[in-house]
Amino acid sequence: MTQGTVAYTADAIRAAEAPLIAEGRPLMREAARALADVVEEELAQTPGPVLVLAGSGDNGGDALFAAAEFVRRATRVDIVLTRDRVHREALDAAVAAGARIRDASNVCAADSDHTLVVDGILGIGASADPRLRGTARAVVEVLRPAADDGRTRVIAVDVPSGLHPDTGEADAAVLPATITVTFGAVKAGLLRGHGPELAGRIVLVDLGLEPQLRRVRPAITASVPVVRRTPIQRA
Repeated sequence: MTQGTVAYTADAIRAAEAPLIAEGRPLMREAARALADVVEEELAQTPGPVLVLAGSGDNGGDALFAAAEFVRRATRVDIVLTRDRVHREALDAAVAAGARIRDASNVCAADSDHTLVVDGILGIGASADPRLRGTARAVVEVLRPAADDGRTRVIAVDVPSGLHPDTGEADAAVLPATITVTFGAVKAGLLRGHGPELAGRIVLVDLGLEPQLRRVRPAITASVPVVRRTPIQRA
């Protein structure tokens, strides 16, 4: 655990990831593995069904690949796709492992019995305008009361969906996270604006971006505790 946490803009983090992606590093799989480890730790404390909210971008892919791993630890894993477009390989992996796709209208129409929600709707790719709309907004508005009063724990994938990753701006349609599992580097929006009240405990997954980020001036440094994790290699 460290003090004096440094955080970066979405553009800086994407630039730091680019050479690793060009080299063929499977960053999404590494991120998903670390995310699954955190979910499994939470399920070990409080078992129950898990709801995965998956958007169309890399965050949705992270959440779905993670679901393929943690499904064996949950009593049930339900997936709600907030967009028609989805990371198909990740979705196929999750369904093959035993997760099931649920219609968003079913989740909105009934009281959720999920003890844990994995929020993989939006990430730093939506930094131009991260406000939730359509299905995503409707589902989040239904689930937010249970998250607010602690009946449902939320694990945010990289950033809470709807939170601006640079400024920390957010409207009311954001699920407050119990834990935010953020990848590569801490996003500036987690440390300012509404970030501190929405991010919960921050877990930073080390993906080896430090050499690239040393060339960049951090967007903000704050005395916020962050737990660092390295993806566990599995056979």
